[in-house]
Order: sequence, then structure tokens, then C-alpha cells
Amino acid sequence: MTDTDQPRFLVVDDDPTFTRVLSRALTRRGYSVTVARSAEEAGRLLEQWVPDLVSVDLKMEGASGLRLIPVLRAASADMRILVLTGYASIVTAVEAIKLGATNYLPKPADADQILAALAQNEGDADTEVEAQPMSVDRLEWEHIQKVLTEHDGNISATARALGMHRRTLQRKLLKRPVKR
Repeated sequence: MTDTDQPRFLVVDDDPTFTRVLSRALTRRGYSVTVARSAEEAGRLLEQWVPDLVSVDLKMEGASGLRLIPVLRAASADMRILVLTGYASIVTAVEAIKLGATNYLPKPADADQILAALAQNEGDADTEVEAQPMSVDRLEWEHIQKVLTEHDGNISATARALGMHRRTLQRKLLKRPVKR
């Protein structure tokens, strides 16, 4: 399926524009790139081909990228796995790392940032601590993500736990989170 002399890179993302741009950039950098549009498709690819590096989108049609991490980790303990998402939250970052991801990066990110995150082996104690606390909107987003995770992604159960209408919760989840 790929040239064995090149590092194998699997991009798991349902955004065709993003995957096309990232695939080209990684190919120019010497990687053999394969794209899967869902966690399920990526799981099927693993039956015949094991990548060295993986970029996994968190929110896709079908299973979440979080559900794919243990499957990837089972295929190879040495695989480097990056969760890349436009829906970043503290809860999903923690869960991704607990499940075996190497790193976690919010979108937008370019090929150089993705490769740097995959190459990073240790944490950085000199990381800047934000001077301002999170906004109320961001705190709400984080809390919703925490409760959603506690209910295994079940929207109805999460809405009940939060005391809000299911459709209201769905509308909130469709919006991109505020940065701060």
C-alpha cells in the first residue's frame, strides 16, 4: 500500500479540504500519506496497514476520534497519535492522553505544527500560564464537554443532567467553542 522507506502517516478526518491540503504538505515532507474519512474506515485500514504517525480528528460522523485511540494503540505501541480538533476542550484533551494519544492540538494547525506536536516526547514546564481566567462562555463549553463525557456522548442524558432541553444542548454543541 505504501513505500516502506517513507514514514507512514494516517490522516483521519472527515473534512476533504483539510485532508487534501495536509496530505500534500506531508507528502512534500517525505511521508507516505493515507486518508481515512472516519474512525470506522481507519479501523478497517489497520487490518492490512499500520502507520507510524496518525492525526485523528475528534469530531467526525460516526465514532469520535477518542474511540479510535485505543484501536490505534493496540495496533502498535510505538505509533505516535495526535488528536487534532476544532472542538478542543480540557476534558477531551485529558481523555485523549489517558487513552494513549501522544499529543493534542486545536485546529487550525499546519503540517509543521502537527509534526512538531507528534515529535514532542515530554511536557514543557515552561508553558505560559494564562494571565486571565476563562470566560463564562468558555467555562460553559468546558462544563458541557465534561458532562457529555460522563454520559458517554449521550445527548439526551447530558441534557437531563444539565437541566436543559435536548435541542438547546444540540445547538450549543454545534457552535465552535470560544477561545477563552
